[in-house]
Amino acid sequence: MRKKVIQTFLLGFGLIGAVAVAWRLVSRLRPFPCPPWLGWLLENPLTRGMNANLLIRRAGLKPGMRILDAGCGPGRVTVPAAEAVGEKGEVIALDIQPAMLDLTRKRVKAARMENVRYMLSALGENMLPENRFDRAFLVTVMGEIPDKLAAMQEIAASLKPGGVLSITEILLDPHYQSLKAIRLLAHRVGLIESAVYGNRFTYTVNLRKPLSEAVHA
Repeated sequence: MRKKVIQTFLLGFGLIGAVAVAWRLVSRLRPFPCPPWLGWLLENPLTRGMNANLLIRRAGLKPGMRILDAGCGPGRVTVPAAEAVGEKGEVIALDIQPAMLDLTRKRVKAARMENVRYMLSALGENMLPENRFDRAFLVTVMGEIPDKLAAMQEIAASLKPGGVLSITEILLDPHYQSLKAIRLLAHRVGLIESAVYGNRFTYTVNLRKPLSEAVHA
């Protein structure tokens, strides 16, 4: 029995690895978002460093906050974030893929949450309101964005002074971005590093908007 469990685990690990390698090779030619049918890659034992409740704690969500879940995908973070901020708070679930927003809607409906709004948009197109959010999440999303600097500028502008952008990356992701790369982008848009969690395999970095509203161009 134990041998069968080990074989099943190894088979699953190999399948995830094979898909990740193939996806990484293709993504080198052109960044593209994770398709809905591959959403299961984000929810497996190898991505426990991306546990939604852990990310919520790292970002310091509190009741009444306004949250941006940028590149929300199937809503892994959206629902726990909505629960954390409560009925007086608000979560904007943003994604470029209608099918991903549909998955998020189903998840939100199943959780009976009523404080989530949806936004079909790419990042970097200046569609977000300025000085609106207390917290923003980018969970394994940055590498999928063609114009990363424009996206960071838009999110920085959408944060309230003192607001935090929490970015999580995992090495298994074909679009993995190093902490060094994220730090360079943060510096260019005027966000200040306030905390780092995890390790090289999976990490979260929190970037705070200065209390003065000036953000670098």
